[in-house]
Amino acid sequence: MHEQIGEHPTWQWPVLGSVHADTILTTWVAMVIALAFFWWVGSMYRTRGNRVGKTQATFEGIIQFLSDLAVGTLGPKGEGYVPVFVGIFLFIWILNEFGVLFLKALGLPFGGSPTADLNTTAAFAITVFVSIQAIAIRKSGIKAYAHLFKPYAVLFPINLIEEIARPVVLAMRLAFNILAGELLLFVVATIIVANVQVGPLNISVLSSVAPIGIEFFNFLIGTIQAFVFTLLTIVYLSLATSEEH
Repeated sequence: MHEQIGEHPTWQWPVLGSVHADTILTTWVAMVIALAFFWWVGSMYRTRGNRVGKTQATFEGIIQFLSDLAVGTLGPKGEGYVPVFVGIFLFIWILNEFGVLFLKALGLPFGGSPTADLNTTAAFAITVFVSIQAIAIRKSGIKAYAHLFKPYAVLFPINLIEEIARPVVLAMRLAFNILAGELLLFVVATIIVANVQVGPLNISVLSSVAPIGIEFFNFLIGTIQAFVFTLLTIVYLSLATSEEH
């Protein structure tokens, strides 16, 4: 096996320096897939009229679920953010599930889950954090940070650390959960090709069926982590825009 966990082919870009080529390529492919999917679903409403197919019903179910979650957490104002939450969930879900496909094994220059790369999740988390701060400031001005001095001003350093830790938690939770699934698959694949023999048992042969279960596990984890990232985004926005912090 030539692939090494944590190693990435790199590009040298002006200003940014060394960037992970496979992560960027896979993210671009995921963006194209996401845009094509939204276009496809949207085209169904133009061609089918009032007839709702299974794909539309499933997609509308996801939207309705996230809408109920947003409105239930943020109140009526949450409805305006539903398209953002839907976009976050589906895009991160697509990125997570790329790890289920053995694209790199086919010799393609992209593959794996970009969200297993901390650079990707950190960019998402920082974008979410900065956007939430901007929304909070637009709503309340400098008073948006009054909660940092509550219940006592002396707790400001602790409250500030807690605020800054939110994007760190978002980034690390998503990256490490997705990376753990890929590491597990990598370990099993290594055992299979190593032809490990323990007494009369060939561990490599017995392990050959494990990737099926691991891939199903990774699929579920990818879905759950996309939902958790979206849910925490909703919660953090609720905390930043509530009347009382």
